[in-house]
Amino acid sequence: MDVSFAVILLYTLVLGLVAPYISAHSEKYGALVPPTIALTTGSVLWSILIWVGFGTQDGWLWLIIMLAMPLVMVFASARLASARDKAYEAKLAAAKA
Repeated sequence: MDVSFAVILLYTLVLGLVAPYISAHSEKYGALVPPTIALTTGSVLWSILIWVGFGTQDGWLWLIIMLAMPLVMVFASARLASARDKAYEAKLAAAKA
């Protein structure tokens, strides 16, 4: 069994520790949401790239995954925070009316 995927798990742990400090909206969602997004992204990309034919020793596989995980994590977390802000504002407007 190949243990290279364990690197993805460790990278997710690092991203999870760093996520509250790089996001301006970290109080809008739980502490486990950004690393969960990153882990899901890494897992899906890993599966797709391995299925396409990249080897676990291929540098492109690691580069794509290591760049995509934090990017998707930041953008998805920001989008989630924005959606929650809009939902809160709509709920507040409905309560005032």
